[in-house]
Amino acid sequence: MPRNLPNILVTGTPGVGKSEMAHMLSEKTGLTWLDVSQLAIENKCVDEYDEVYQCRTLDEDKLLDGMESAMNGGGIIVDYHSAELFPERWFDIVFVLRTDNTILYDRLEKRGYSGKKLQDNIECEIFQTILEEARSAYSKEIVHELFNDTFEQMTNNVDRICQLLEQWKINNQQT
Repeated sequence: MPRNLPNILVTGTPGVGKSEMAHMLSEKTGLTWLDVSQLAIENKCVDEYDEVYQCRTLDEDKLLDGMESAMNGGGIIVDYHSAELFPERWFDIVFVLRTDNTILYDRLEKRGYSGKKLQDNIECEIFQTILEEARSAYSKEIVHELFNDTFEQMTNNVDRICQLLEQWKINNQQT
């Protein structure tokens, strides 16, 4: 069944500004924002604690099962650091946020990231891991790379996304 509103994935390395931008986008468009990390905690989709990465591991199947009905309705902004976790059919537009490595390092350090967790996330950004995941998991036409170093860039990105949403609505009008 076609959706009246698109589903959007906002993804990227931790610290690139996904949550802040998804929140701004939700406020501006009225679309529902799902912070997947928070959703996983609220719905008990987390398992044992990973000492190396200092976080809980995700029960992916339980999470995806819980999200399915919301995603079928459309009008959802999903905010998560992995692009390949979700079924391709869920998203109409995918935005991969990118950030300069020096800025990212400072942001992650302020969050308390250190050691392997910090190093791996910086390398993820350097090697464009999330961008490559998105390009291999979704149709290239729907994947957009956005740089998000400053608040001004973020507001410009939100405006650009709103324009793309309007175009999506025009292109997908039900007759």
